[in-house]
Amino acid sequence: MSPADSPLVPHPHGHRAVLTALTALLTLLLALPGTAFAAPGRDHITHPELDWMGSTVLAHEGGTPANRPVFPLVIQTPGMDVSAYQGDVDWTAARADGGRFAYVKATESTTYTNPYFAQQYNGSYHVGMIRGAYHFATPDTSGGAAQADYFVSHGGGWSADGRTLPPALDIEYNPYGANCYGLSPSAMARWIADFGNTVHRRTGRYPVIYTTAQWWNECTGGSTASAASDPLWTARYTSTPGALPSGWSHQTFWQYADSGALPGDQDYFNGAYSRLLALADG
Repeated sequence: MSPADSPLVPHPHGHRAVLTALTALLTLLLALPGTAFAAPGRDHITHPELDWMGSTVLAHEGGTPANRPVFPLVIQTPGMDVSAYQGDVDWTAARADGGRFAYVKATESTTYTNPYFAQQYNGSYHVGMIRGAYHFATPDTSGGAAQADYFVSHGGGWSADGRTLPPALDIEYNPYGANCYGLSPSAMARWIADFGNTVHRRTGRYPVIYTTAQWWNECTGGSTASAASDPLWTARYTSTPGALPSGWSHQTFWQYADSGALPGDQDYFNGAYSRLLALADG
């Protein structure tokens, strides 16, 4: 047996053969519908379990994942947001650790519903938290009104029970392709308005808008239209909320870290618990 043929020594053509095989495998994966490696510009959702509030923020804007915020003069009420990524949540423990509200991912596009939604949405409610539902937007797959209808019909409604927060729209960097989903700033602003108006028509509440100042100003051109009706949920993993998206003078919620004492992302409502109850009451 020559050194080149020995199993302990790489064959001179072995790397080429391995590379050829890997290329063929990758080509096959890219051709399969629904694979996590599918190219952007798709009609289907490829990895919705990996899309949640803030799933794209650190990669685009940086920050400290487990940030320690500086507390402003206004009392802050702690809470969290969760998705299928967290699975079944121990809500009793979360409340004991200080959580007073929870937002739960309900839907994405018009094709996906969170399989853990019932456990998360109802479980948080049953331990005494104020809860709400959110939708992960993909504006390149369907219109704002269509996604709002799907969201409201699959868990994104609102109940006048004093313990249900307004529906929320998660609009952030595209996890599948171009940051702004291929829409112009004016088209994006219209998409968000269509979503908000449809949610309002169906629930009587305008949605909370979750976003970052950087994404908003880039992808809507700094539109101020939503600020007149929609509460703001800003994401920034530093010690303060910082500059807000155009049009808003204050945030209603602040996502300040993607891990901490509570399950999922760490959030503050910008006010005392009594004000959070008032928001739920409508």
